[in-house]
Amino acid sequence: MRVIPLSEESYLKQLEPSDAQEMFWLTDTNRQYLREWLPWLDYTRTVEDTAGFIQMTINQHNNNQGTHYGIWYIGRLAGTLGVHNLDWINRKTSLGYWLGAQFQGHGLMTQAVVSYMDQLVFGSWGMEKLTIQAATENGKSRAIPERLGFQLEGVLRRNEFLYDHFVDHAVYSMLRSEWEEFRSSKMD
Repeated sequence: MRVIPLSEESYLKQLEPSDAQEMFWLTDTNRQYLREWLPWLDYTRTVEDTAGFIQMTINQHNNNQGTHYGIWYIGRLAGTLGVHNLDWINRKTSLGYWLGAQFQGHGLMTQAVVSYMDQLVFGSWGMEKLTIQAATENGKSRAIPERLGFQLEGVLRRNEFLYDHFVDHAVYSMLRSEWEEFRSSKMD
């Protein structure tokens, strides 16, 4: 499994079956917190449910449709990030992520997204465009693309059903040339 270092205390590692217990613990201990913005919590009730998700991400990787990584911080799984699929013809993809409440405030997600974009999206996969969607009221998720210079393309109204209501999504995008310019001016 591929590992991408983030700092002395953190790294990204491709999800694997042995991560199911740790990922379920993270999901279960953050269930109420995550439920505000993620629609899949009611379908993740057991370690086996989590193992099924991890197997789906392995299949996705094996089918050359992207890969999901766990974000590890001081020996614990802190969250995940991965693409929904790779559109090889149009060279674009979309990124999703989440982080447990107890792991926020360390810059983990920003570091993880930067490394994922550098190493995979605009690196080995050679994509031209990356999008990130977040509920318009989800300030923490929206802060990542805003901090990294993504362009707000617009708002998709009533785009996702969260248990008992619809939410609008802000859609952000980054082109390869914009990322290269941003990296050279802001991050090096």
